[in-house]
Amino acid sequence: MSDVVVTVPKSFGWTRWLEEGDLPGEPWSGLESYFHLGGYPPRDLEVGDRVYVVFNGKLRGYAPLNRIIHIGPRRYALARRGGAVATTISEEIKGFRGFRYRWWDYDLERLFPNWRLP
Repeated sequence: MSDVVVTVPKSFGWTRWLEEGDLPGEPWSGLESYFHLGGYPPRDLEVGDRVYVVFNGKLRGYAPLNRIIHIGPRRYALARRGGAVATTISEEIKGFRGFRYRWWDYDLERLFPNWRLP
């Protein structure tokens, strides 16, 4: 199991990102949502692994990976469909491009009721 962390760019906007897919606590809409990335996908990422999302320096939560879609040369998307969980850690996380592997232990995560706030 290899969970990954991605960052929603400030230029894309948090509200715009929230409009794209099923949110924590919502039932699955029947649609997939995608997080597009450049480069090569993680080799050991599997269906069911967690894809964590960061915005504005804060971990906002995760959704289970449904599949990886290869779009073209050095372009792919991480697909999810429902099951998002609002969780955070106390550490501030600076934005970055691409993905990183989760570096904290699960026991550091706590529920994040204010995850919608930018």
